[in-house]
Amino acid sequence: MSLPLVISPQQLSEQLSTANLLILDLSSAENYHKGHIPGAIHMDPARLLRGHGEVPNKIPEPEQLSRLLGEIGLTPERHVVVYDDQMGPWAGRMIWTLNSIGHQRCSFVNGHLVGWIEAGLPLETQINTPTPTLYPVTLTSEYLADIAYIYDHLDASDHIVLDVRSPAEFTGEKIINAKRGGHIPGAVNYEWTRALVSSEQPQLRPAAEIMAELNALGVTPDKTIITHCQTHRRSGLSYLFTKHLGFDKVRCYDGSWFEWGNRDDTPIET
Repeated sequence: MSLPLVISPQQLSEQLSTANLLILDLSSAENYHKGHIPGAIHMDPARLLRGHGEVPNKIPEPEQLSRLLGEIGLTPERHVVVYDDQMGPWAGRMIWTLNSIGHQRCSFVNGHLVGWIEAGLPLETQINTPTPTLYPVTLTSEYLADIAYIYDHLDASDHIVLDVRSPAEFTGEKIINAKRGGHIPGAVNYEWTRALVSSEQPQLRPAAEIMAELNALGVTPDKTIITHCQTHRRSGLSYLFTKHLGFDKVRCYDGSWFEWGNRDDTPIET
């Protein structure tokens, strides 16, 4: 089975009976119980956060990920398809997490459950239970940017920081769960929802339109993109759409502004 990174509801519907397909619903448990894509397994998206330490929004430790992926029944051969009820951030973060451990068989349902329903496709309400597996995890560094990596590349012309928070957060006018407001020096701002048709239609806009807007900011495929938001939830979607556009070198700063803005030794622009 070969599926693109971003698939339409109709494309997914044609693959539902395919072996080795693992559909993950990252919506709230309440919404999952109301109705979901047939065969979908519910996964609490909070499991994508480490959940402890000074920066609990960082990627889980390998043993945490191994336990989670074993519980949902993942194997190297399975193709994971994800959607959520937040317009894409959790689904994108899930794909980034899987890529970070070397699992590339991933797809994102464009439009999520809203798009599935609009396409006239059926829902189910039964709770699907996975068969547990063993899934050893080794994290790779090529998808991750930490403070040290950002420091080393602040003035590098072949790197650019893509901050997908709101403009008010970017300028420091609005501060959320941080001691200081502003942005990483040299960063550019592209609020994550700009990549979507609308909040009511959470499909990605045409790729050429998003690419033109990013290019105007200096975000081009020849550069390494470091993307972040406040806790690396919203930037889950920017990881997804930049990869969809063909950007090969995309790293996520999972500490995000929660870490950067709460330190006293990090440089800030406003």
